[in-house]
Amino acid sequence: MIRIPQVRVVDEEGNQLGVLPTQQALEMAQERGLDLVEVAPMAAPPVVRFLDFGQYKYELTKREKEAKRRQRSVTFKEIRLSPKIGVGDFQTKVNRAIEFLKDGDRIKVTVRFRGRELTHPELGRNMLARFTERVAEHGVAERTPLLEGKSMYITMASTHKPKGHDGGGQARPAAGEIDAPAAAEAPAAAKVDAPAKAEGPAAAKVDAPAKADASAKVDATETKTPTRRPATTGE
Repeated sequence: MIRIPQVRVVDEEGNQLGVLPTQQALEMAQERGLDLVEVAPMAAPPVVRFLDFGQYKYELTKREKEAKRRQRSVTFKEIRLSPKIGVGDFQTKVNRAIEFLKDGDRIKVTVRFRGRELTHPELGRNMLARFTERVAEHGVAERTPLLEGKSMYITMASTHKPKGHDGGGQARPAAGEIDAPAAAEAPAAAKVDAPAKAEGPAAAKVDAPAKADASAKVDATETKTPTRRPATTGE
């Protein structure tokens, strides 16, 4: 409920109605079937407007959700190293840090000491210096290496803008556009296979004389009758 005696009134179309008593403004809103909504309470006098309060709350909530969906908070990522880390593992950590920095995140690079390694803090400083040089194109160190307990760390800020949830990646082609070349290649494949199928009769013609020769030889051997010698009688 509005307790201010006078308010500046704006109607549903955005027209200024001037400063009116609060009761009069409320009656005017009721005559129009609308609500009297205070839209600028800190103004002098406060600004009110004729609105459908339910619709107003719905649109306000919708805008807040849309703004929250589009924004992206900067998160803090941590990369952990050790003084005895291998060359390959060190490069993997560098690549991972570059990915975080490209997304606009801040990173914390920590070198953890074990046992007597703590007596050589220069190893950690040198490693953090090398790490900073490797990612210099994507981030900058916010402070010098700091030794706390058994860990030495630095924080780095990204030089890239944070990516929103609706990142502007390259547009993907539609499914029809992707499948079109494959569909176009199908007739070509059929044309290539056609001559192979057409060679079937030719192969049959080539095989036919061979079969005929074989059958003729078989018949020739079957038609020959063995000649019998006359029997001789002993004297």
